[in-house]
Amino acid sequence: MGNRGMEDLIPLVNKLQDAFSSIGQACNLDLPQIAVVGGQSAGKSSVLENFVGRDFLPRGSGIVTRRPLVLQLINSAAEWAEFLHCKGKKFTDFDEVRQEIEAETDRATGANKGISPVPINLRVFSPHVLNLTLIDLPGITKVPVGDQPADIEQQIRDMIMQFITRESCLILAVTPANTDLANSDALKLAKDVDPQGMRTIGVITKLDLMDEGTDARDVLENKLLPLRRGYIGVVNRSQKDIDGKKDIKAALEAERKFFLSHPSYRHLAEKMGTPRLQKVLNEQLTNHIRDTLPGFRSKLQSQLLALDKEAEEYRGYRPDDPSRKTKQLLQMVQQFSVDFEKRIEGSGDQVDTVELSGGAKINRIFHERFPFELVKMECDEKEMRREISYAIKNIHGIRTGLFTPDMAFEAIVKKQVIKLKEPCVKSVDMVIQELINTVRQCSNKLECFPRLREETERIVTSHIRDRENRAKDQVLLLIDIQLSYINTNHEDFIGFANAQQRSSQTNKSQSSAGNQVIRKGWLTINNISIMKGGAKEYWFVLTAESLSWFKDDEEKEKKYMLPLDNLKVRDVEKSFMSSKHIFCIFNTESRNVYKDNRTLELACDSQDDVDSWKSSLLRAGVYPEKTVTVESESTTTADNFSMDPQLERKVETIRNLVDSYMAIVNKCIRDLMPKTIMHLMINNVKEFINAELLAQLYSAGDQNSLMDESQEQAQRRDEVLRTHQALKEALAIIGDISTTTVTVPVPPPVDTSWVGGSGRRSPPPSPTAPRRMSSGQRPAPRGAPPPPNRPGPLGPFNNTADSPQAPSRPNRAPPSIPSRRPPPSPTRQVPP
Repeated sequence: MGNRGMEDLIPLVNKLQDAFSSIGQACNLDLPQIAVVGGQSAGKSSVLENFVGRDFLPRGSGIVTRRPLVLQLINSAAEWAEFLHCKGKKFTDFDEVRQEIEAETDRATGANKGISPVPINLRVFSPHVLNLTLIDLPGITKVPVGDQPADIEQQIRDMIMQFITRESCLILAVTPANTDLANSDALKLAKDVDPQGMRTIGVITKLDLMDEGTDARDVLENKLLPLRRGYIGVVNRSQKDIDGKKDIKAALEAERKFFLSHPSYRHLAEKMGTPRLQKVLNEQLTNHIRDTLPGFRSKLQSQLLALDKEAEEYRGYRPDDPSRKTKQLLQMVQQFSVDFEKRIEGSGDQVDTVELSGGAKINRIFHERFPFELVKMECDEKEMRREISYAIKNIHGIRTGLFTPDMAFEAIVKKQVIKLKEPCVKSVDMVIQELINTVRQCSNKLECFPRLREETERIVTSHIRDRENRAKDQVLLLIDIQLSYINTNHEDFIGFANAQQRSSQTNKSQSSAGNQVIRKGWLTINNISIMKGGAKEYWFVLTAESLSWFKDDEEKEKKYMLPLDNLKVRDVEKSFMSSKHIFCIFNTESRNVYKDNRTLELACDSQDDVDSWKSSLLRAGVYPEKTVTVESESTTTADNFSMDPQLERKVETIRNLVDSYMAIVNKCIRDLMPKTIMHLMINNVKEFINAELLAQLYSAGDQNSLMDESQEQAQRRDEVLRTHQALKEALAIIGDISTTTVTVPVPPPVDTSWVGGSGRRSPPPSPTAPRRMSSGQRPAPRGAPPPPNRPGPLGPFNNTADSPQAPSRPNRAPPSIPSRRPPPSPTRQVPP
């Protein structure tokens, strides 16, 4: 071609293809290549073997090609082959190549005729080939074979589409001459993805197997069912020749004699045959690479820029250098400390927009989950009044007391304070779990050094567990301090004189907050019947007095408003088929909550959302349901007797006193709990990571082993450096090519109305060229003179310098096989 750079371009693309295959998606470039597409037994494998001059592809029934085969042909003085999956091993015996293809196919697909989209990369060096890269795809089949799935046809089609839909891929559409060309699966697929015919090359096989008296001259002259890049005919070995081990060189010689001696093809002999096809494909692929150079270069440059920084860090990298290990250990520990503090304290960079984590989740535990757990431990009203009445009576004993006893108040208060221990300890556990999760998230950046990551997680987690006991002891100490002295002189305590006025003041304060909006958000009403449309999502608005829901968040169309009087919340077990988390609202007086429904089931996407909504409902006065044991129910029923008015007044007084004092205790505990956990747990862990983690790592063992990188990291480094170098070489060669070559114009459009459209017309066959006929039909005579202005024989490839242009033709009815030859009709030649 007069340009050494262009001759080197195909091997360069092969090198890039190998590099990119080894690193997967790291460099997602559509490399220029040729995909071989055709029906089962169309002769694709024979064409490839003729290119190589060796028998190396598997033979047998069913789908021979069950994985894409990327075949890279490289011209060299010696002849051998190698696979990408076993690099360094040279195959000089092509029978071993066939066996390796079969073995590698079975490794990915099994021996049950299944298919896989993962390609096998084979590189063949030979003096008999031109530089060429082809992909042999599974043959299109209609009927499953063996254990193949019923949708095998769709699977093969999807696999083929993965390759031929790329704009950088040329399509080699292989069709046997002894079938109807208009029904060619290969040409139909090519037309679907390449309607303008810019990338499609036609190959006609089995020309020697056509019925006597028929030929494919009109097709090869690109006049019947034309393609912009035309057709090339080849003659492969028959199955008898393959079984008889007929030499491919002898087959190629027989192919040439066939074209030179056949009366319909002798004028096309120089443009037919496997050597011609190989040469044209080399030219077409080279020109196609040149045409795609601008886009290809920009992709290479973007990939190179993305790898520049990483490659610079890896260049000159010495894994066993002690100074490097020490420096990197310091950097890693410092980075871990910074990341941990950012996740706890919050930062503007790398904000998680998917879920709460770190400090935000701990804050939610402090101010939503912990208050909710406190309320869950409270006793219900009936149980509280019953306990107070028993305490008063037991304190008075045989006497009837005139005054409300202080000891009854203290006994009830201490019982309520003891109940606070469980939610406090549970909150500490939740904070510890979130701290451990944060440590694991921050250690993800240490995954390049598995031992360092493991030791860091172990040391920090062990310290957190050590602090857990101190934190829990301190929290329980806070409860014991509250139990040690009941301070009835507290400024917020209402005292005996104001105890009876408590109820009216509470009701008044609640009514004044009626319009306060507590929460808004989307919830799904889960228990709507299917007849009424099933579960639906609405926009909910919760205030201090009601729960309303609207069609959307514009709040223009209100669907329902539910008063909060006598409502409570309980959990609903998540169903097996449902992905949502559910809770329900019910009426304590057994009334319908929503239309005909006794409960209102509300669904959220996560358990955290459920807990958050429960906390909001708690602020509005909708408390969780209390679980009452069977024993307590029976006791309540047995001892349920009418109290005298004096006892009722005493119970009411102590009830108000307990409420007032427990409000003081709850307020104190809710304030001190987050402070205690922050001081003893969170701040201490941050200080430990900053000050002691590095020393702990040094004392844990050999520092060199800590900084041993993972095998994946070593592979990543090698792949980055190799890919970076390949990209630089590619850009250098492409830079030379783009300034020293001339673009070859794409062939002009041709009439493709024969593909896929009913009622569309296509040109008639040549009046003198005999058509393909079925057995039993008589060939038409060849002596008739040609019509006036008939063009001479047309070569198949219009984009090469020695190939004439395909003329335009008038539209006719779709081609068919007549029993009698139609009379010749004149054609007109249109200048290109």
